[in-house]
Amino acid sequence: MSKAKTRKEIDEKYKWDIEDIYVNENLWEEDFNQVKELAQQIQSYKNTLKNSAEQLLEVLRLSDEIDRKTSKLFLYAKMRRDEDNTNDKYKTLFDRAEGLTVLAKSASAFIVPEILSISDEQLQKFLNDNDDLKIYSHFIDTITRQKEHILSPEEEKLMAMVAEIATSSSNIFTMLNNADIKFPVIKDEEGNDVELTKGNFGRFMESSDRRVRKDAFKALYSSYNKLFNTLGTTLSSSVKTNIFYSKARKYNSALEASLDQDNVTVDVYENLIKTVHNNLHHLHRYMNLRKKVLEVDELHIYDLYTPLVKEYKVKIPYEKAKEIVLAGLQPLGDDYLNILKQGLDSGWIDVYENVGKTSGAYSWGSYDTHPYILLNYDDKLNDVFTLAHELGHSLHSYYSNRNQPFVNSQYTIFVAEVASTVNELLLSDYMLKNSTDIKEKMNLINHYLEQFRGTVFRQTMFAEFEKLMHERAEKGEAITSELLSNIYNELNKFYFGPDVVIDDEVRIEWSRIPHFYSAFYVYKYATGFSAASAIKQKIIEGEPNILRDYINFLKAGGSDYPLNLLKNTGVDLTTPEPIELALEQFGNLVEELDEMFIKVDSAAKSNYKQA
Repeated sequence: MSKAKTRKEIDEKYKWDIEDIYVNENLWEEDFNQVKELAQQIQSYKNTLKNSAEQLLEVLRLSDEIDRKTSKLFLYAKMRRDEDNTNDKYKTLFDRAEGLTVLAKSASAFIVPEILSISDEQLQKFLNDNDDLKIYSHFIDTITRQKEHILSPEEEKLMAMVAEIATSSSNIFTMLNNADIKFPVIKDEEGNDVELTKGNFGRFMESSDRRVRKDAFKALYSSYNKLFNTLGTTLSSSVKTNIFYSKARKYNSALEASLDQDNVTVDVYENLIKTVHNNLHHLHRYMNLRKKVLEVDELHIYDLYTPLVKEYKVKIPYEKAKEIVLAGLQPLGDDYLNILKQGLDSGWIDVYENVGKTSGAYSWGSYDTHPYILLNYDDKLNDVFTLAHELGHSLHSYYSNRNQPFVNSQYTIFVAEVASTVNELLLSDYMLKNSTDIKEKMNLINHYLEQFRGTVFRQTMFAEFEKLMHERAEKGEAITSELLSNIYNELNKFYFGPDVVIDDEVRIEWSRIPHFYSAFYVYKYATGFSAASAIKQKIIEGEPNILRDYINFLKAGGSDYPLNLLKNTGVDLTTPEPIELALEQFGNLVEELDEMFIKVDSAAKSNYKQA
């Protein structure tokens, strides 16, 4: 029976070089202790920030030093835990890092309220009189913009202290989802017993053998069903936490509170949902095409991920994937590619799945380290695109960290998905243009449509689910596992349309989605994809100055509000236009793929008659 490898069984060249953060854990302990000392030191600045521009600058610099060290400590501990969630040593280290983060935030909690106690005129005078303070202009503007939502110093300290408790539901879910949950053994296409994992689930769902797809689907959800009530409670607790924070900060809703961090209004969120609703006919047509091509009487959820081009099977080893990605991202220029090569060859990436490793993929790092990428590479075409995607995040961080002061280096999640998706779309464009095989082209279009379905339609459905469950809770309804399942079930029916059977297992899919513990995050995938689609098209068409503007966008980090940063590339997400254009392109590709299937089918029938 095939089993997932242990961490020790993975070749070292496919592991990230975490020692680039700390050569040994003694250095981690030294920084840990130093942060505790600095946290005490910063307390001495209480009630002094209005004294002078120099005093304000001094405390902001000290706060930055604490944040930089804390984020580096947290990065190391979290990544060590992610390598193997069953390792108690690193679970303990992570808990300590999380506790230190709360301590640091609590110690610095007085800063924002004190800045808000300074009059706007005095703050402007400080900025005019001290050139070094000017790098904090956007930070100060962000604070003063949210003035009515900032609490008193003591209340802010209390809110910071609550943070560790507030993350409990997410941490419990992480342990259940990555360490405790066990999946059954199923039989693969050859009849071999294989232990189901979250890593190989995707491969099974892409299988051309419908029995394998169905078995994997039912096996996965049978495991989550055993935790049905527990997972409902953890998600309900997370929702209650979001509502608590929104009420404490005097927002009208949890949604408004979340969006305000990016200076995005609720109508942008609702515009996305409305625009997608108005274009669901494109998705329904794609589902009809999938049903027709697969030649099934009923199209089930477990039929949605298998490639439509059955005869075209591709397995892409990691080393080959690196070559493809480098070739596909050529349009981004030599400087971008040189940094990319450095990342691929210098211990940035943890490639393969192992027992206890955190599932999925991410790019992460701190201001004082190079970026890191966690993968669970499984030789699928989708894994190649995931590599390109995460490298997009990493290069965004690389450019931002080296061109912005620490205070402006953290770009928001709203723009984060733009850089990653531009990479994916350029890669897709490259592979399509360089393919001479009609079936390969059909497979690539199929992949793009699946990418779009998963990023725009699916994430918008997720976003609507988050909106609905928070609204129900804000009205005083009990958020039970059954209620969550009913809401989720109805959304699936609405989004997928009449040609898809919504299997009973799908009712509890919400129970395994980690993003729901970072509320109102997922809509940014859909808006980011739409923005990236527009930018990619500009790059491919060679629009004057677009490459310069795009690289400057990456370098800008968090130096301005996200909607403004995107406008500098010619994309305006306050209007439905970018989303509508992306949805229109999806519809055109569905039509193109349909015509290609007709052409291939006609050719096959002609050859049959000639034979």
